[in-house]
Amino acid sequence: MTQLVPGTPSLLRAINDKAALQVLLDRGPLTRPELGALTGLSKPTASQLLSRLQEAGLVVLDGIREGLPGRTAELYRINAGAAHVAALDVTPARIDVAVADLTGTVIAEHRLRTPGRAAGDPKGVVAKVRAALAGAGPDLPPPHRVVIGIQGALDPGTGRLGYAAHIPGWHIPDLLGALRDGIGVPVDVENDVNLVALAERAHGTARGHRDFVLLWADAGIGSALVLGGRLHRGATGGAGEVGYMPAVGAPTVREVGEDADHGFQALSGGPAVLRVLHGHGLRGTTPAAAVRQAVRTAAGATRLAPAADAALREVAARLAMGLAAVTAVVDPELVVLSGGMLMAGGETLRALIERELHALCLPRPPLRLSTVVGNPVLAGGLHLALEAVRDEVFSSTKVQLTGAHG
Repeated sequence: MTQLVPGTPSLLRAINDKAALQVLLDRGPLTRPELGALTGLSKPTASQLLSRLQEAGLVVLDGIREGLPGRTAELYRINAGAAHVAALDVTPARIDVAVADLTGTVIAEHRLRTPGRAAGDPKGVVAKVRAALAGAGPDLPPPHRVVIGIQGALDPGTGRLGYAAHIPGWHIPDLLGALRDGIGVPVDVENDVNLVALAERAHGTARGHRDFVLLWADAGIGSALVLGGRLHRGATGGAGEVGYMPAVGAPTVREVGEDADHGFQALSGGPAVLRVLHGHGLRGTTPAAAVRQAVRTAAGATRLAPAADAALREVAARLAMGLAAVTAVVDPELVVLSGGMLMAGGETLRALIERELHALCLPRPPLRLSTVVGNPVLAGGLHLALEAVRDEVFSSTKVQLTGAHG
């Protein structure tokens, strides 16, 4: 891309183009006068700008708006097909994929089953990702960027995936480089709970908050930290891996070894919660199903209602114990609760955890349930990919983009 010199017409055009594209993205479709009014540009400048953006394939006509008798106005919108991004949610058993256009509209989804164990082979990992992307739509143009969410953390110093012994096949040298070379487009590998936090900040409960903690609890337990408006990953990428955090009443890694549940995971992860609920006579084959049943039972007038209430209080106390350690150190504005188990507990479990947390530490942030719809890992991955691609595309109108045909 041509370097722009401060104060030159080229720089001013680039600034105007980027501003107009953002306005069209947020408010479009728009007429020339509307675009000019919203950007502060004169009519001639707005007309020249739209011509440039059309020539670059970033803006297309979107019909005619009827006005006063005898007057019509052309409408313009972002060319949704000018770029595409993909997000993947990787677990031991499957890879979920979502593909979105430049406006953020999801245009394809797919699930690739990945049962069994696999050797740490770069070709195998690349083949899985390529198969997942192809399954989303063989006729789709290649994505401009791919973001992969995974239950682990990429160490920027070594290039290896850590905190992910349960994800077979992904422990290879230079994972990011292997994926970029094998897929042929820019790739980011991000912790899945970090992506949930990004989705929450962009579309959910944490919107407008610069300092918050997200706690995810289902079969596994983890968290994400957003500090000063930025995602905090830590020196080795492991910030927020609270499942490994030592916790009162739970075995330590020294006692049971790395492959066994220990710390906060052993105290409050899905298997531990199931044991608590089953111990009180409640049913459920998964943590989320058992918690949901416990909430319903506690609200009823059956003989199991007191037991269900006691079980939920114990679960809340365990979760608050680990959350208190994070809250005391970080002092966040807000704590967001997400994950199948916490969402199944709803307002009942949220209120119990908040009460316990506020009794344990001096910082007393409000606790709120996630409001992101659908798969939050994919939502966060698409958001991260779109931020990068839009910045790249909106910063240059010099080159005609592939696939830019509306």
